[in-house]
Amino acid sequence: MKGFDPKFRDFPDYIISITKEIWEDRGIATLHDYYAPDIVVRSPASVVVGNQGVIAATMATLAEFPDRTLLGEDVIWSGTPEEGMLSSHRLLSTATHLGDGAYGRATGTKLVYRIIADCHAIDNQINDEWLIRDQGAIVRQLGWEPKAYAADLIEREGGPKACVQPLSPATDRPGPYRGAGNDNAWGETYAGILSRIMAADMTVFEACYDRAVQSEYPGGVTGHSYPAVDRFWMGLRASFPDATFTVHHQIGRDDALMPPRAAVRWSLHGKHDGWGAFGAPSGAEVYVLGISHAEFGPFGAEGGTVRREYTLFDETAIWKQILLHAG
Repeated sequence: MKGFDPKFRDFPDYIISITKEIWEDRGIATLHDYYAPDIVVRSPASVVVGNQGVIAATMATLAEFPDRTLLGEDVIWSGTPEEGMLSSHRLLSTATHLGDGAYGRATGTKLVYRIIADCHAIDNQINDEWLIRDQGAIVRQLGWEPKAYAADLIEREGGPKACVQPLSPATDRPGPYRGAGNDNAWGETYAGILSRIMAADMTVFEACYDRAVQSEYPGGVTGHSYPAVDRFWMGLRASFPDATFTVHHQIGRDDALMPPRAAVRWSLHGKHDGWGAFGAPSGAEVYVLGISHAEFGPFGAEGGTVRREYTLFDETAIWKQILLHAG
């Protein structure tokens, strides 16, 4: 890979290897090299600019979860080394809550949760990132409900006027990456499926998903077959029935030893006007950042149906926006 250290076999190897080097091998100082000085890191909870902020957050997380592992499940990517590459990296993380920190007093609880990170890299350095942790899964395993955790966080951060503001178009910061992915057919197919769901075409589940589909959703929820998929997407869209759905980035890939697969980064932006996964309508303006991965298989009515689907957004960041609206 032109511009990258020759020790990396390919782009997925780069992404998986530096993640282990930083977190598990304690190479935190390598963030000075692997992350651009002015990198923009967006999570649903906040926007951080600069690798110094990333280094500080990394050390704080490891102080709270010193045995944390980051197991790379997949890297779905697009681009070229010369022009830059975007990886959508899905991880399964394990950790034990051994230190006091952002999640309260140490509990000794063992956690398992997913993360998806979209990272743009060029010349051996990441300079733009979108990061979603399954905060719903984390806080539930620690004994919180996402709404209660969000309320407590607001108070710990100084109240509604002083607290850290979640990601929104108003708080976002532009980064150097301007790409939209690739034109592979699987990415186009999956973006089309999500667009049909958000247009309230719920016939898409039996038409485009395998009857044996396995789904992995926020809160660490694993489901099987159509009802689980229907319940998840219906609950989200019903909460924000008039919100604008936007596909920001889509990648499709056909790789050896792997099923056809796709990664889509998307958002919902609008009012919390409906009954659904987030309780009684509040009228709050909410911005939902989501990333979804899909693996396709040969079965189903049309063939090429979704056999596994992974979607993440941060339930606590959504509740924070709802609670801030309520004052």
